[in-house]
Amino acid sequence: MNEQQWIAMDEYLCERTQAPDAVLDAALRASSEAGLPSINVAPNQGKLLQMLASLRGARRILELGTLGGYSTIWLARALPADGTLLTLEALEHHADVARRNIARAGLAGVVSVIVGDAVQTLEGFVRDGIPPFDFVFLDADKKGYPEYLRLVLRLSRPGTVIVADNVIRRGQVADTASVDPDVIGVRKFFDLLAENPRLSSTAMQTVGSKGWDGFSISIVSE
Repeated sequence: MNEQQWIAMDEYLCERTQAPDAVLDAALRASSEAGLPSINVAPNQGKLLQMLASLRGARRILELGTLGGYSTIWLARALPADGTLLTLEALEHHADVARRNIARAGLAGVVSVIVGDAVQTLEGFVRDGIPPFDFVFLDADKKGYPEYLRLVLRLSRPGTVIVADNVIRRGQVADTASVDPDVIGVRKFFDLLAENPRLSSTAMQTVGSKGWDGFSISIVSE
């Protein structure tokens, strides 16, 4: 098997399980034209996020790593009419593109894009005592995952679902000798998942249009 076959299989699965979506296609096109990197989730991964948030019955969603708002749109579509989604983005240019994509999707009244350092923003949420989130999607810089998890847990409640993307790194995460900061960050993240009695977790490898990677899913128990 090779990546061309993985991509072909992803295309087949998306064709058979998802209807054409002009809004999402426009978001990808606008992101590309604006020079954003093509590191958004694949369509079938976006649909999975939407389904997980729907199954959770999420009313408040937190996303770390907005990029062009593609995954944001998928997640926001899972919310009820009175739901809210806060998405954190480090770069103003990315946030501007995302806001336009989100507005085109008719979700500007549901989604707030917050620009700045994610740790500082999360610390501010904790300090201000904002209500906990029902669903969290981590898709920001991987070396920051351990600190993000520590803070996100302070913004969670029993039943909160935490999904973290890109936790396989083409298998490098299994290499204890790796000096890659992203790999080290993900390994520390997994250590925290394993050590924390509040979390029930699993992780899956995936292959497809995004190569060899995967995600973790955790549920906060108390």
